[in-house]
Amino acid sequence: MKDTDTVLHERIKALLSSQPLAVLSTQRNGQPYSSLMAFAFTDDLRSLVVATGASTRKHQNIVMDSRVSLLVDNRSNREEDFHAAAAVTILGTARRIDAGERAVHEQLYLKRHPYLQQFCRSPTTNLFQISVSHYIMVTRFQSVMEYHIADDIDLFS
Repeated sequence: MKDTDTVLHERIKALLSSQPLAVLSTQRNGQPYSSLMAFAFTDDLRSLVVATGASTRKHQNIVMDSRVSLLVDNRSNREEDFHAAAAVTILGTARRIDAGERAVHEQLYLKRHPYLQQFCRSPTTNLFQISVSHYIMVTRFQSVMEYHIADDIDLFS
């Protein structure tokens, strides 16, 4: 990893660590749909985990089209945000976690969100792993940096 990638990796990880929620964007028939979601992430930033009810619109959208994006930001909704806020857009593909591999993903998710245990373990809740292709980080309102993830590693095997 190049020095600039290492610095950006740490900045992204710090932002993700500081925020428990992300905006998940899915789409159906060309119509975007956004949802506020709790999320967890792997230390190497290659993967995220989200949980949702099987009957939700976002669940149906992901099943129909696995391409997703998430937005995580640290805004405070004050004027200072134009100079100090940071946001990262995460692009990737989502897949439903099957029962055989659920334990490791659930552990990652519940370590970050222990108060969601009942929801997470409900028989109507599904976990999704989002395999990240890249991150786009924006700071100071217009400074844009990209961090690309290689596709060649399976994190949970």
